[in-house]
Amino acid sequence: MSDKKSIFKIFDVEGKTAIVTGGMGQLGTQYVKTLLEAGLKVAVFDIKIDNPNSFYLLNKKNPNLKIYKVDITKKTSIKNGLKKAMEQFGVPSVLINNAALDVPPGTGADENVPFEQYPEKSLDKTYEANLKGTILCCQIIGEEMADNKGGSIINISSIYGNVSPDQRIYEHLKKGNKGFFKPVSYSITKAGVLGLTRYLATYWAKKNVRVNSLTLGGVFNNQDKKFVENYSQRVPIGRMAEEDEYNGAILFLASDASSYMTGSNLIIDGGYTSW
Repeated sequence: MSDKKSIFKIFDVEGKTAIVTGGMGQLGTQYVKTLLEAGLKVAVFDIKIDNPNSFYLLNKKNPNLKIYKVDITKKTSIKNGLKKAMEQFGVPSVLINNAALDVPPGTGADENVPFEQYPEKSLDKTYEANLKGTILCCQIIGEEMADNKGGSIINISSIYGNVSPDQRIYEHLKKGNKGFFKPVSYSITKAGVLGLTRYLATYWAKKNVRVNSLTLGGVFNNQDKKFVENYSQRVPIGRMAEEDEYNGAILFLASDASSYMTGSNLIIDGGYTSW
């Protein structure tokens, strides 16, 4: 029995502090709930803090949860958020770079165009949120971690950063000569996150800061029936992920259970990238 307890101790993160960017979104909410339940103190950085999510409404008085309005594309905003979080909880030992801008079907006419016509303003907007924002958070929060006995940085990537989007999944959305194309901006920024992860893993290795990426497959979020069907046919398991199916990986990467893991890309996609 004592051996079993010692095994589970490597997952113990109680009392540590985590920062989760984009923590008000669908998956961010899941990560925050998981960390709180594991005993961490959690600071949420999000540009939108008025999300009427019942979880946050119920936890407004939770002393281990604080929500800060932070624009991750602005250094000053991140520094201000970090200062407030540290005054409340101390130096963070976990950073989850989850905030990102996706471009799903129905986003808008500007994005519903082929690669040759993809607008520069949309490219800039996605780059700012997905890659620049992650870099800035690593610079500012990661530096604090490196100066204070280390920690774990978890950069959230996507299967579309590992393989090209299968545009056939979206063919049913075409109307005449117009249709939806999963844009290049999401793929290249999520691929950039993987490169950043490897760079920082070697850069901060001797500072005891581990840096890994978690690559996610598509998550069910009430998408149209045909899209879900098309996507699921590309997945060996035969379905999209449920929103809580990445929580175990988050706890693993945040804890000492992954103490010898850095510069790695953990792929959880139902087998999508195996084909």
